Amino acid sequence: MLKETRRTLREKEIWLKRRLGQNQVIDTSVLRKMVEYAELTKNDVVLEIGAGAGNLTAMLADVAGTVIAVERDKKLIDILGENLRGRTNVKIILGDVLRMELPIFNKIVSNLPFSISSEITFKLLGLNFGLAVLMFQKEFAERLVAQPSSENYGRLTVNIYYRAKVELLDEVPPSAFFPPPKVSAAIVRLRPRQPPFAVKDEKLFSNVVRALFQHRNQLVRNALLHSFSEIFPESKMTRAEARTFIDTALPGKLLKARVIELAPEDFGEITNSLTSP
Repeated sequence: MLKETRRTLREKEIWLKRRLGQNQVIDTSVLRKMVEYAELTKNDVVLEIGAGAGNLTAMLADVAGTVIAVERDKKLIDILGENLRGRTNVKIILGDVLRMELPIFNKIVSNLPFSISSEITFKLLGLNFGLAVLMFQKEFAERLVAQPSSENYGRLTVNIYYRAKVELLDEVPPSAFFPPPKVSAAIVRLRPRQPPFAVKDEKLFSNVVRALFQHRNQLVRNALLHSFSEIFPESKMTRAEARTFIDTALPGKLLKARVIELAPEDFGEITNSLTSP
């Protein structure tokens, strides 16, 4: 597949840019795994983001009912059209997935641009679908499934956990791509779900998670006090009043815990305890 991909790109005078995440998967076994992990049938409408030269698109079209292939590079769109000629179940769309309204789909299978993985993931989690198989930079993927107290545990982990079940399935070496990136990648399966714990105010939850992880090694009491104005930007409380409010609102076991040690559910409990002052 590498030879065919390189030849096609050379003939069209297309030079893929690593900085834009234009790394095409050229390892057939990796592509096959991504398709298998998606559990596709002819009833599925699959979204592929960053279809590139169509290596994954063609495999998806073999087993899915419909494939919606989105690509922002006009030159690559032309190659897609040629490589997928005759496949009536593929719809090719020129556009930026972050700025466009997407058609209806129920599954996603994509090799995502590493530089905008977070933005794309959170946009997708705001849509209605059942399953996604996504290629991420390995470090990003590890942050999605990190455990409390670990180096990779952070804001991303908690926010994703609240919205989806995530499985890290396979590590993928740079040699599986053309051009090869400087880092390894990983295949992740993501299933949106109802939140596993109740949050009364999701905006406040987002503020609390963001603010606390700015002080990840501090005690919760101190971290909340340092970020109080960020969590409650409209509050007129003095520092002393804010301290009293925090000490009164939260149980001691949470006040004395370190932010990095909190489970995602703890962030929900903290949020629900902090009614707007």
